[in-house]
Amino acid sequence: MRLLLISNSTNPGEEYLDYPKNNIKEFLGNKPVKALFIPYAGVTVSFDDYEAKVKHRFNEIGHDIVSIHHFEDPIKAVEEAEAIVVGGGSTWNLLHMVHKFNLTDAIRNKVINDKVPYIGWSAGSNLTCPTIKTTNDMPIIDPLGFEALNLIPFQINPHYLDKNPEGHGGETREDRINEFLVINPDMYVAGLREATMFLVEDGKISLIGDRSCRIFKNGSDPYELKATDDFNFLM
Repeated sequence: MRLLLISNSTNPGEEYLDYPKNNIKEFLGNKPVKALFIPYAGVTVSFDDYEAKVKHRFNEIGHDIVSIHHFEDPIKAVEEAEAIVVGGGSTWNLLHMVHKFNLTDAIRNKVINDKVPYIGWSAGSNLTCPTIKTTNDMPIIDPLGFEALNLIPFQINPHYLDKNPEGHGGETREDRINEFLVINPDMYVAGLREATMFLVEDGKISLIGDRSCRIFKNGSDPYELKATDDFNFLM
């Protein structure tokens, strides 16, 4: 199983998917790949426009995508995919559509058994977790069940922030994660900061990026791990 799980698509002042493009290129390899793109997290952008935006960046690094919304049979599109790419946006709408089209088993089989590479950012990373319960997104639609792809046995909180914006008196991200852990005490949560990503290959996991990752577990104080540390306990 090969996964590239990216926290965010765009850093401030940069173009879309600019910072992770070389990681994506290395992950997919030198041989041109035409990946299946799943744009279902896009709500305020059309699937055509979302596809074009991602396609531009993938073409730049020698690869290509085609969006699943062009196929009459989404399950067959997954079954024939060379690679699977899942974009960010609304995690709730993403999972709703995945469940609506009965894609969970098809994607899991393709990634686990056929070892097709999977790339996701933001909501696309959340989708690989056991559930989407650690997403930051508002529940704008019934996801038809919280269970996600369960490709990894822990939860990711993408775009992890240590503090709330100045003047905001609500709960911090850490507060919300601790609430999750009270209800789900056996689960690890990884706070994946901007401009970082997880690489999963052959059952092993590593962090890529200059920022550390914050690890949460019920009954323990949160702690920091950097790219040179061992993350394999999460798997």
